[in-house]
Amino acid sequence: MGVLIFILIQVEDLKAIDTPNDRGGSITLSWSLPKGEVIFYQIMRSEDGVKYDSIGSVIQGVNSFQDEGVEDGKEYWYKVITISSTGEVESLPVGPVFSSAQWFHKGRVNVLVLGIIICGLALFFIRKAKKGEKLFIRKIAGLEAVDDAVGRATEMGRPILYSLGLGDMSEIATLASLSILNRVAKKAALHNTPLIVPCYYPVVMAAAQETVKEAHLEVGRPDTYDESKIFFLTSSQFGYAAGVDGIIVREKPGAIFLQGWFYAESLILAETGASVGAIQIAGTPATAQLPFFVTACDYTLIGEEMYVASSYLSQEPTLVGSIKGEDYSKIILLIVISVGVVLATLAKLNIIGWGFKFINWFTPV
Repeated sequence: MGVLIFILIQVEDLKAIDTPNDRGGSITLSWSLPKGEVIFYQIMRSEDGVKYDSIGSVIQGVNSFQDEGVEDGKEYWYKVITISSTGEVESLPVGPVFSSAQWFHKGRVNVLVLGIIICGLALFFIRKAKKGEKLFIRKIAGLEAVDDAVGRATEMGRPILYSLGLGDMSEIATLASLSILNRVAKKAALHNTPLIVPCYYPVVMAAAQETVKEAHLEVGRPDTYDESKIFFLTSSQFGYAAGVDGIIVREKPGAIFLQGWFYAESLILAETGASVGAIQIAGTPATAQLPFFVTACDYTLIGEEMYVASSYLSQEPTLVGSIKGEDYSKIILLIVISVGVVLATLAKLNIIGWGFKFINWFTPV
């Protein structure tokens, strides 16, 4: 007569720790996988070490569980019930354990190192600029042509039209455009050339009015400032495009500046400006609209060229130093990426074994 022997399967080496590198509210369980056919593991939690409640389960082959429903600083106890074809077996309890938030994510030391390098470079070049050292920034054709465009409009006896696009004041492109508007307004005030600024948002209109007014005051021509030339047109995309086109056809400006965030109306505005013979200087970070501006306008500021406009035009040491620091940071990042590609390739070909460790260190967790 045979005897059936049932082997009860129990997890061993159960551990419960505060989840590392998190903001709190989490405890991680881990255990050694037992030998035998396990169906699944039932996770039990207790707040007093006596009464346990089920908080979840994991399938066979998994030996960890993250409990994200805990309060920081509160003690908990845990058990794991192994459920197999031979029955259910509880593990020995572990605890007490509590969760807490970590001050620093150790898996992001790479980001800290790169941040220190980037900030250090920026501070270094700002310091050099403040000492009076001339920092080179390559010429940006669109910004160099601002004075020529204003001068041409003045010689032709025509006004200047400036559009800040369809972005609101939360858009960086709009803030960059206001810096360029300040330079255009100064030159227009010196030559007593009318400046028309139709706006898509009322808040942008108010900012544009203050920018132009300040420009007139800085060049000593407050009497030439005309607030009525800077107005709210409409907040309808193609209504705005039609309205600006109407102004272009009627006023026939000698120079048109399209600086800001644009959408499908970009080509409509640029083509209308080209039809009246205006010199056009466009700029936008909207990559989908750049081909239209490049085709229909005389000069185009591409992406970051708009963002450096303020430092390029003002030559203010803090701004120029920041730009130089950013440029050198890009060089460093390019070197790191290039070295990483080479090492990863060599590791893939089994020529070196530590190439992927280098890549993983530079990959944020």
